[in-house]
Amino acid sequence: MRLLVLGGTGFVGGAVVSEAVGRGWSVTVFNRGLHGGVPVGVRRLRGDRTAPDGLAALASGEWDLVVDTWDGAPRAVRDAARALAGSVGHYGYVSSGSVYAEPVQPGSAEEAPVVEASADAVDGDYPQLKAGAERAAVEVFGERALLARAGLILGPGEDIGRLPWWLRRIARGGEVLAPGPRDLPVQYIDVRDLASWLLDRCAEGVGGAYNVVGRSGHTTMGELLDAAVAVTGADAALRWTDPEPILAAGVMPWNDLPIWIPPGHEFRWMQERDVERAYAAGLVCRPVADTVADTWRWLCEVGQVPPRAGRPARAPVGLDSEREAELLAGVDRAV
Repeated sequence: MRLLVLGGTGFVGGAVVSEAVGRGWSVTVFNRGLHGGVPVGVRRLRGDRTAPDGLAALASGEWDLVVDTWDGAPRAVRDAARALAGSVGHYGYVSSGSVYAEPVQPGSAEEAPVVEASADAVDGDYPQLKAGAERAAVEVFGERALLARAGLILGPGEDIGRLPWWLRRIARGGEVLAPGPRDLPVQYIDVRDLASWLLDRCAEGVGGAYNVVGRSGHTTMGELLDAAVAVTGADAALRWTDPEPILAAGVMPWNDLPIWIPPGHEFRWMQERDVERAYAAGLVCRPVADTVADTWRWLCEVGQVPPRAGRPARAPVGLDSEREAELLAGVDRAV
């Protein structure tokens, strides 16, 4: 197979490139050439998809499929899709569950309403950007466009730092504020499983929208943090705490305590989406222990969470140590 990856040096794009190389595919990446590297044997085309004539390097190539992870202006996806319409067989776009219009009911499937968005937009919030990009891909490729609406993505290479934050915190040892309940279901996808599923389905010519994330309860907060304790070998004690005192202290789920979204929270649907369509289409998710161990191994090698390739930096995630100590002390007083 001949694969073109638009980007290819970031978290998801890099995983797609690695997976394709491992399959022995012919891989080309297209980016500005300013961030990261690519495996030996991968062809690299340079260009800025947001600039006039920035897609010129794509004019003479032909590929079986393209994978696009863009999360900026939808117009850039529209322009790339148009430029590739005659030279690519299938368009795989890595979208997001954020495209669903709030309020979203837990357990919603792909038929849930999507936010209003335009394929020609040059700005917008994250849900609008991703939804507009979906429209752009479908506008040009129709049924030859696969929309992978990913959920929480974890694994080696993560450039937001949610699982790395937990690993580093637990590695420091001591009492760790563990947000309960311990058996709270967590819904996520390992980036390598996302990449594998995406390439399989694109190669088959599958189109349409899919919630590409593991089943809710594939792991729990308890299993996730226990795995982190095990792989780091740290002298850490998880202090499991009910959601109520944590929320009352002003802690923000997802950001202050990454991954965690407690029962009843308005964003709980983000960890309770219906994913049976993706599983029926061959999605397989590895055990959480493997994701945690491989992420820890990678983090020890690189030393720090990398910047997002070619995209604006996001605000840091996770509580600082002083704030966590205050919360633990508050729980002690309450007890």
